[in-house]
Order: sequence, then structure tokens, then C-alpha cells
Amino acid sequence: MSSLDASHALLVELEPEAGRLLERHLHVAKEWFPHELVPYSLGRDFSTEPWTPDQPRLEGVAHIAFEVNLLTEDNLPSYHRVIHSLFGAGDGAWINWIGRWTAEEGRHAIVLRDYLTVTRSLDPVVMERGRMLQLQQGFDRDTVNPLRGLAYVAIQELVTRIAHRNTGRYSKDPVADRIMLHIAADENLHAVFYRDMLGAALDRDPSAAVSAIVDEVLAFDMPGTRIPGYLRKATQMARAGIFDLRIHHDEVLMPLLTYWRVLERDGLDDRAEAARNRLLVYLADLDASARRFEERRSAAAFVAAR
Repeated sequence: MSSLDASHALLVELEPEAGRLLERHLHVAKEWFPHELVPYSLGRDFSTEPWTPDQPRLEGVAHIAFEVNLLTEDNLPSYHRVIHSLFGAGDGAWINWIGRWTAEEGRHAIVLRDYLTVTRSLDPVVMERGRMLQLQQGFDRDTVNPLRGLAYVAIQELVTRIAHRNTGRYSKDPVADRIMLHIAADENLHAVFYRDMLGAALDRDPSAAVSAIVDEVLAFDMPGTRIPGYLRKATQMARAGIFDLRIHHDEVLMPLLTYWRVLERDGLDDRAEAARNRLLVYLADLDASARRFEERRSAAAFVAAR
């Protein structure tokens, strides 16, 4: 049996666990409604009062972060297609989870776009052109290995939860902060589902799961990287402390790796042991890069304050 066939067989074996985690999710998830969070009373007719650059409620990096967050959430059709290709076989717990996940994710772009439109925080023409471009570009992965897929979504959902939450706080707008709090709560529960699913896979086939985790950690990138100017915008967000290398190391990777006991497991095969050694080197390099970035940021802040 190939490693890919073995991974798909493992998904079938994990179907009862997927069902259990889906039931847990449905029990703890809280219903919320975008229309209750958006201040529609602030809305004005764009046909009689066109958008102008002096109108945004958000400014600077908060403005950039909300744009990146919205365009990332806009690409849900592609994410659904990818996740369905990874986990969507059959008609049991996996497919039910995918449906629930997609439905919850769908309201994120709705509430963000409505907020940004009503508060005139982004040019609606730019928003729509950005959405069109994002969906035409789409999102895909170069692997259909379900274990790598689980590793990716576990990491990505946690990154998104932290970035959304920090964006809300950074905005200094109580309405934006409340919206991001609701979105981040969804992302947190999604991250927990995928984290625990991969934890169950680790208990059944630790070598394959560890190899998949390491491969994904080393190759990880956010799904919004094709947004025009993404690198520049991500750098600005990092300088503002919304999401940077230190957060990625300390608040994303290390908690997940600790929860999965990746660095502690015994009895791994040679490939998994070699992967774990690569992981240790990567984590040390990431920590060093985070330290250098923090030093440069502190030095720049000191110069700016003088």
C-alpha cells in the first residue's frame, strides 16, 4: 500500500473520531449573526455620496490588516474544494464536518465586507475588484496527502485566529474588535477540531503523522499570499505586532508541537526521525530570525521616538 493509500485508509479509520469531535464542536459552538454586529445606521448611499479617501474609519496598518483578512476569507470556495478533496470521501462525519465548517466560515467575509462598506473603511470598488481577483486566482495545494492536509489546516486556523484577534485589538474600534472576537472564536474551534483529529492520527500512525507535520511546518504559507502586495502588507502587520515570526514560533508552532508531543514520541521510523531532526533545525532558525526581527523593530521604535 502506498503512503497516500495508507493515509486515506487512516481517514476511514478515524471516521468515528471525526464524528465525536463534530458532536463536541456542535455542542460548544455559539450561534451568532453578522447583522447584529454591523453598525448599519452609519450607512450612506454611495450613489449620492461616493467614497473618498478621507472617509475610512480605520487607518494605517489596521486598514491594511482588515483588507488582507477580508481577501483571505473571500477565497472560501477554493478552500472548500481543497478540503473536500482531502477529507470529503463518503457521506459520514467527514462530509458533515466539511459542510459545517464551510457554513461557519462563510459568515466571516459577510460580516467583514458589511462592516468595511458601512463604515467606508475600504473603497468598495477596490474591495470588489480584489474579491474578483482572489477568486479567479483561487487557492490550491501541491499535495493531496490527508495527513499533511490536517497539519496545514490545524496550523492555518490557529494563525488566522490569532491574526484576526490581534487585528481587532489593534484597530482601536470597539465595533471592529467585537467582530473580530466572534470570527476568532470560530477559527479557534476549527483549529481545535483539526488539532485533535491529527492527534488521533498520531496515536494510530505516529511515524507517518510526524513526517507529515514536519513537511507542512517547513513548507507552511498562508492562503492569502497571492494578494497583490502581500509581502509588503504582511511586513507592515508584523511591525505592528499583529502577526510576526515570534508569534508564529511561540503561539502557533510550539503549542501545537507540544500538544502533539512531536519532539517526545518514541519508536518512530527512520524517515520520521530524520524529519524531526530537520524540524529542530528549523525551529532554532525561526527563533533566531524572530529575535533579529524584534531587535530591528525595537531599534526602529527607539529612533522614531527620539
